[in-house]
Amino acid sequence: MVLGALVGVVAGVASTVFLLLLDLATHARETHLEIVYALPLAGIGLGFVYERWGVPIKGGSDLVIDTIHEARAQIPLRLAPMVLVGTVLTHLFGGSAGREGTAVQMGASLADAISHRLRLAPELRRLLLVAGMAGGFGSVFGTPFAGAVFGVEVLAIGRLELRGLVPAFVAAVAGDFTSRHLGIVHTPYPQIAYVPITLLLLAKLVLIGITMALAAIAFVELSHRLKALLQTWLPRLPVRMFVGGVLVVMMWQLVGDSDYLGLGVPTILRAFRDPSLPSWAFAAKIGFTAVTLAAGFLGGEVTPLFFVGATLGSVMARLTGLPIELGAGVGLAAVFAAGANAPLALSVMAVELMGLHIMPHVFVVTAVAFLLAGHRGIYVAQRVARTKYGVRVDPLKALRDYHR
Repeated sequence: MVLGALVGVVAGVASTVFLLLLDLATHARETHLEIVYALPLAGIGLGFVYERWGVPIKGGSDLVIDTIHEARAQIPLRLAPMVLVGTVLTHLFGGSAGREGTAVQMGASLADAISHRLRLAPELRRLLLVAGMAGGFGSVFGTPFAGAVFGVEVLAIGRLELRGLVPAFVAAVAGDFTSRHLGIVHTPYPQIAYVPITLLLLAKLVLIGITMALAAIAFVELSHRLKALLQTWLPRLPVRMFVGGVLVVMMWQLVGDSDYLGLGVPTILRAFRDPSLPSWAFAAKIGFTAVTLAAGFLGGEVTPLFFVGATLGSVMARLTGLPIELGAGVGLAAVFAAGANAPLALSVMAVELMGLHIMPHVFVVTAVAFLLAGHRGIYVAQRVARTKYGVRVDPLKALRDYHR
């Protein structure tokens, strides 16, 4: 518990610095949109830096998950500052990315530095890495309960790392407490009104869950396949990031709207209240984010997938006659739940963000989306302990190897 609290405080401080810089970068881009034209040049610069000094950390969140499962060498401490600066610059120049990946990686690398400094036993080091992930996730979103569950759920499909629950919870609470007391104010989401459960409502929720699964499959497959394609055609990272930057700028000009750059939080909130939101907004965000991350720009997937889920959920609510705030709320959680294979954590997160009345509805939608998305995910190092159809996998296989 003491070590978990220490990791949480460190992760909370790191998340605070990250969020403050991210706000400055977002404000600078929104007030000087012409800076987006420099995204390809920023890609060349970042590409050279990461090609020269970033090879040991190129796995990102997958490196963290592999280290937890395989007791690898220490996660390089340089991971924290490099992903922080890289993600801030990605957002400054208009790349479409999230922030959870950066926070999770910073929390884990700092936790591993602490564990090696204290010469902790391998099992305790492993639990501290789980706590680092939870502390980063909980502090960057202001959702400590979801952060704790995410830390123990995301490592393997079909198995919770319950031994890490106590340090993960302590770290997530400490991280959230630290970031809030250092001045971080998180985005307030609408509180969902109570909607009685009926058989017809359940059928509509299942239908929404199916569409969220399809959206998650589209994002995962597009981003992975595009990344493999770009790596084959353009082996040099600076060239890859330059081409990706050019593609994002072209898409931005084609769409004629800056809503799909950066995090996209204003559009996420708009999905809860605006029935005139374009029905294709979710598809545009999938495209912008897949190109940004496949090219090698840094950042996470959570907030862009919140965008995808909220906007698609709003559309589905209009089609099925549900309140659009309910559709947007369950969709926000379900696409990332399916993409990250973490339905429990994202259901808890929805409750923390939008109130208790969303609880039965969001559990239905995330469960359906999780099951129908199949054995794929944004974290290819995630292990399969038991398939979604109840078959035990022994020894554990990473998603990257499971289909082979």
